[in-house]
Amino acid sequence: MTPMMPMKTVRLPDWPWQVIRQLAKERRGRVWPVGGGVRDALLGRPAHDWDFAVDGDAMGLARTVADALGGAYFPLDAERDTGRIVLTAADGTQLELDFAALRGADLEADLLARDFTINALALDETGTLIDPTGGKADLEVGCVRATSEWVFRDDPVRLLRAVRMEAELGFEVEPQTAVWIRRDAALLAISSAERVRDELARVMAAPSAALHLQRCDELGLLPHIMPELEALKGVTQSLPHRFDVWHHTLVTVDTLERVIAAVTGQEVGPRVLADAPPAAWGDLVRVLGQFAGDVMAHLAVEVSGGRDRALLLKLAALLHDVGKPSTWSQDEDGRIHFYDHEPKGARMAAARLRALRLGRDEVGRVRAMVRGHLRPAHLARVERVTRRAVYRYFRATGDAGVEVVLLSLADHLATWGPNLQEQRWARRLEVAETLLTHYFERHEETVAPPPLVTGHDLMAELGLAEGPEIGRLLEALREAQAAGEVRTRDAALALAAQLSKST
Repeated sequence: MTPMMPMKTVRLPDWPWQVIRQLAKERRGRVWPVGGGVRDALLGRPAHDWDFAVDGDAMGLARTVADALGGAYFPLDAERDTGRIVLTAADGTQLELDFAALRGADLEADLLARDFTINALALDETGTLIDPTGGKADLEVGCVRATSEWVFRDDPVRLLRAVRMEAELGFEVEPQTAVWIRRDAALLAISSAERVRDELARVMAAPSAALHLQRCDELGLLPHIMPELEALKGVTQSLPHRFDVWHHTLVTVDTLERVIAAVTGQEVGPRVLADAPPAAWGDLVRVLGQFAGDVMAHLAVEVSGGRDRALLLKLAALLHDVGKPSTWSQDEDGRIHFYDHEPKGARMAAARLRALRLGRDEVGRVRAMVRGHLRPAHLARVERVTRRAVYRYFRATGDAGVEVVLLSLADHLATWGPNLQEQRWARRLEVAETLLTHYFERHEETVAPPPLVTGHDLMAELGLAEGPEIGRLLEALREAQAAGEVRTRDAALALAAQLSKST
């Protein structure tokens, strides 16, 4: 649990609070800081988002504050009189300030209608705490308690938010609130997909995501977020797998967090489900630690809506085996197979993420990861990974090839666990090192070599007509270039002429 400062008053930052307070007074209204910003201030956590309850014209006040502070104003909900300001502080950090009209006759009624007691907090002009539901006491013991049994029916996305509060604060949902969540879990299916997506993203981004996914499952929420995951339970697998597909998935998610931490030189958090031998983590640091900065920067790139590549990688780990239940088969000798579960799972993962309103680029990246998660294992079975094989790997996985390397390592460790075989593991690390070396250090040599000739060159020099044949020749030339077989324009044209005659 996050320790809390024992205070009944909170000193608000003069900027922007004093400006907001003065402008509200000039407009003959009242304004109170409420909700998560107050909670985080009491916990001593940095607050970058503040909510304000307004007795009066909330959107009008927000526009006035934005003009006074040079911020950007966005209307959020005209019907509920809610607006947002985005400001940049002197230190360059971005602040979001949300202004909403009181939900009820007065401030107390507004607070009583909020989701959890630890969010039903406000501050008056002097910074004195207003706490009608006992939220401060729940903060002190690390408790997520609903303000009433109707809060989830009023807004079902709060069901998932309860787990998110546990994940981000290290708190625990109190027993009666958990009963209400289980009772109302099915209502989550009628919530806005975008809001469910945003809450799920924050749950997945928190450390020990596998633990929070288990919590979603325990509370009956998971089938209403990703129903495909329910089918993983009880799906048996042959050795070296030790668990059914569902438990293996959870172990993979947890192991992935530790793989990323080891490779990027971050502190590895407490083990939840990952059970690979201690030496494996040291091996990751020794072999792949050379790419720490590159991998960290790569995963930190935002793809859409504040969601970065690291989050999408976690989602791919969660969905990497969703194709297994529908592809399960068993030989006469009892050996279990999942033929083509990767492309089937990729399609299923893409469909689910589209339903959750993730962006096209996000869906494409996760789809590539799920489809390609066994590719590094295939490379590990050949005697030598050639430059041509490296090029084909990244042609298939695209910009998500780095993530596929990390997912494959996590999948391998989750599969073998304490039974990890040293020689197999060493080969997997060797392949991973080769792929990452080419991506980060030899990118223009083998991953994306600049073309030596264009389609116009082929048509002009070889007398070829425009059509699919030009594309096929260009790809063959690029692959030969990546393999080191052609290095000049003349050599490329000569090879193109040879290939053209052979078709």
